[in-house]
Amino acid sequence: MTKTFTMTVEPRWEAVDDARRKSIGFLDAGRVSPERIQALSMVVCELLENGLKYGHYQSDDDKLTLEITLTAEDATVEVLNPFDEAARKHLRRLDQTVQWIRGYQDPFQAYIEKLKEVAKKPLDDQESGLGLVRIAYEGRAILDFFVPEEGMLNVSAVARFGQE
Repeated sequence: MTKTFTMTVEPRWEAVDDARRKSIGFLDAGRVSPERIQALSMVVCELLENGLKYGHYQSDDDKLTLEITLTAEDATVEVLNPFDEAARKHLRRLDQTVQWIRGYQDPFQAYIEKLKEVAKKPLDDQESGLGLVRIAYEGRAILDFFVPEEGMLNVSAVARFGQE
C-alpha cells in the first residue's frame, strides 16, 4: 500500500515550518514511529531549505514541490525546485557531496568528518554544509537527485524502514 502527500510550497522561509507540520501530520496518519517522524521531518526541512537557498525564483509561479511517498518498506521525500544556469555550480557541488557521503560505509563517519570541517570554518561562514550529511546520518536516508526537465531540480532522500 502506497500513500503519497504532495504540497506546493511558497519560496519563503516561513513556509518551511508549515510544510514540516503538514508532513508530520501525514507521517503520523501513516503510522510512522515517532522517532522516524522526527527524522523525516528534519529531512523535509533540510531539503526545502536547500531548495530555497539554491533555487531560482523569478515569478510568482515559481514554487517548490514537496512530495512524500510512504510504502511498507520505505519513505521517500522529494523536493522539486526551479534552478537557472547560475545554479549549475551548485549542481556539481551537490553531486560531489552526494558521492562523498556514499563513499562512507557508515553515514556517521561522513557526519563526523563534516563536523570537523565546520569546526575549522570562520564563525561568519554562512554555509555549514551539514544539511545533506544530516539527511544521510540522522535521517538514515540515501540521497539522490536528477533534472527531470530543463530548469527544474529534484532532490530525494529514501529512508528504508527496518534499518533502525
